[in-house]
Amino acid sequence: MEARPPLQPSQCSNMEDIRREIDALDQRVIELLGKRFQYVLAASKFKTSAASVRAPERFKAMLAKRREWAEVQGLNPDAIEKMYSDLVNHFIAEEMKHWAARQSEA
Repeated sequence: MEARPPLQPSQCSNMEDIRREIDALDQRVIELLGKRFQYVLAASKFKTSAASVRAPERFKAMLAKRREWAEVQGLNPDAIEKMYSDLVNHFIAEEMKHWAARQSEA
């Protein structure tokens, strides 16, 4: 089947169009989150301590930047901050496991 170009929201003629476009976007978002996680795990080889894995100042600055980006996109910054806080806290926990495993190998 030939790939079709995505429809813009105003081009959708029914709920099927809208759901198909949302599903395609969500699939792309999840692919990008998977790629982000690969970078997080790759970063663990450059970390020298558990504190550097947690990097609380970087975490705080990252959330502030995501809030700014949310505002530019007309999204609720509180919702975006919560979403990224949950996601990144999960990724940090996974990175800690990866980092700890690397330390025990050394």
